[in-house]
Amino acid sequence: MIVFPQAKINLGLNILSKRADGFHNLQSVFLSVNLYDALEVIIDKNIPFGEMVFSTSGVPIPGDQKNNLILKAAHLYNELVSLPGIRIHLHKNIPMGAGMGGGSSNGAWMLRLLNRLMDNALNTNQLFSLATQLGSDCPFFLYDSPCYVTGRGEVLEPIALDLKGWNLVLINPGIHISTAEAFRMIQPIPNTTNLKTIVSGPIELWNRNLYNDFEKPACLKYVEIKDALSLFKQFGASYSAMTGTGSTVFGLFEVMPNLPNLPDHWFVHSSKF
Repeated sequence: MIVFPQAKINLGLNILSKRADGFHNLQSVFLSVNLYDALEVIIDKNIPFGEMVFSTSGVPIPGDQKNNLILKAAHLYNELVSLPGIRIHLHKNIPMGAGMGGGSSNGAWMLRLLNRLMDNALNTNQLFSLATQLGSDCPFFLYDSPCYVTGRGEVLEPIALDLKGWNLVLINPGIHISTAEAFRMIQPIPNTTNLKTIVSGPIELWNRNLYNDFEKPACLKYVEIKDALSLFKQFGASYSAMTGTGSTVFGLFEVMPNLPNLPDHWFVHSSKF
C-alpha cells in the first residue's frame, strides 16, 4: 500500500506564550499544498511479527534512523494493534528542516496507512492521540482540510478557505533551521488578533496583519531568506511569507510568475490550488 504525505504552509504563525510543559502556545492556519513524499508499506511474511525494515530514497535524511517519525508512528501503532512484519520505504521529496512539516506529515500518514492496512482497527480519536504523541504538527495531517491551529499545535478547527485558481511558488534556499534554533531567535508576544478572521478576508489584504513571528529574525540571520521574499515582491506576489520556523518561503500569485534562474541548490516548486 502506498500513500503520498503532503507538505503544509503556515498562513501566519504567532507564538503567544511559553507553557509550563516547555512547549509554546501559538496560533496559525495550516494549509496542505501540492508537494508530496511517497510512503509505501508492504507486508513481508519473512519478517517476524512486529518487526520493520525501513529504507529511503530521494532527499537524504540525516540523523539516527530510530528518531524517524515513521518508525516511531509504527511502534506506537504496534503497541495497540499487533502488526505483521513489514517493509517500509519512503521516497523523500519535501526538503528537511524547511518549515513545511514533512517529517510530521510522514509520521501522521504512517498512522493512516497502517490503520487502512489493519482494516481501521483504531478509531479517529485513537489515531489523534497517537499523532499528538509524535509531535505538535502531526495531528493536522490526519485532516483533509485547512485548519485554524491553537494550543501547542494540536488544537485544530477545520475552516473554509478556498484558494482555487491561485498559484503557489515555494522556495527553499537550502538552509536547515532546527526548531530549537528558531525558538532561540524569538520571544513570545501576546496577540489578540485572530488569524482565522484575517484569512477569511481578501488575500490582497493579508500583508497588513498576517505575519510569521519567526520571519524577521530568520531574515536577519540568513540573507537568502530575505532575498527570496524580496524576489516574490518584485514579481508581484499578492502575499508572501516564510512558513513555519523556516527556511521555506512562499508566494501567492494570480498569474504564475516567470522567475529568473536561481542558485542550483535552491529548491523551487510551483503548483496551483
